[in-house]
Amino acid sequence: MRTNTLALAAASAAVVLLTAPPPAPARAIPAAARPHHCEEGQSDSRGRSSVDGTELAWDDSSRFDDARKHAVKVWTAGTLKQVTIKADGATSYADLEWRDADSSTGQWKNVYGRWDPNTGTDYLWMNKAYLNPGKSLGKDEHRRRVAAHELGHALGFCHKDYGTGQYPSVMWAEYGHIEGKRINGPTPNDVKAYHALWG
Repeated sequence: MRTNTLALAAASAAVVLLTAPPPAPARAIPAAARPHHCEEGQSDSRGRSSVDGTELAWDDSSRFDDARKHAVKVWTAGTLKQVTIKADGATSYADLEWRDADSSTGQWKNVYGRWDPNTGTDYLWMNKAYLNPGKSLGKDEHRRRVAAHELGHALGFCHKDYGTGQYPSVMWAEYGHIEGKRINGPTPNDVKAYHALWG
């Protein structure tokens, strides 16, 4: 009996393929590790943030230093250490610049702050028309909440679709909800979203 070497090799390969274990099924991502959904149906995104790698360097030309300091403090407290938020230095490039707007009409009507992504340095606007002393939100507590919310956007977080009941978030779109719950920084829901996005 003659053995065909080519046929034997092909048969051996077939046996190997048939006996190889099936690929492991894709593991479901735990809910806590999934990006959290936005009101607009999007998700939190590293790509839609001011973060460069794992660093967010800021520059400041806003009069609201206290609000900026508060926002940086609450977004780097506890376990929120994956993104370094620091002042821009002489040898580094600013990822984010804090600025002031002063308008209550047009695109700024009832807008207290805004994160403005750009191709270069992004801007985080604080609106003096509402936040200056003597204005409707002219107290430190309001300015701090607005700054914490807008810095959350710069970190890649969207307006959360948590509702106003059991899932409080500093990333709610409506300032009245944030103020009503006296939210001054990331809530446990926001901390989960942070770790889902940044590790």
